[in-house]
Amino acid sequence: MSEARRPEDRPGSSGAPDGGVYEWYRRGLALLEERHPDAAATLLARAAEAEPASRSIREALARAQYDAGRYGEAMASFAALIAANPTDDYAQYGLGLAAGRAGDLPVAAEHLALAAAMRPELAHYGRALREVRARQNRRSA
Repeated sequence: MSEARRPEDRPGSSGAPDGGVYEWYRRGLALLEERHPDAAATLLARAAEAEPASRSIREALARAQYDAGRYGEAMASFAALIAANPTDDYAQYGLGLAAGRAGDLPVAAEHLALAAAMRPELAHYGRALREVRARQNRRSA
């Protein structure tokens, strides 16, 4: 990666990215948008360490972990969001998706069902739940 992408790699750097936590968060979101989820997850993890109570940072970190294929880490991050706010439908959905990708279909179905019940107007929640239940049925057949 170029210096522009990884300021923490500059010679003489303390290892911390330039700027403050908000800049790390904004850069992490930009990296996600640019389809660099591993780099985003690394930067957002640093931001989450500095601001552990920030829901926005935690959610972005969970999304980056999911996009990077780090499903176990994403599950833990989404679960932390749910622990702080059990009615967070997006965190329920994210945990369900990550669990499904990790192969934990019972956990996936549970959290996707919660998300779909919380926000029945969001068709993609219901679709994801139906897909996981179909996978469960194929496994048990």
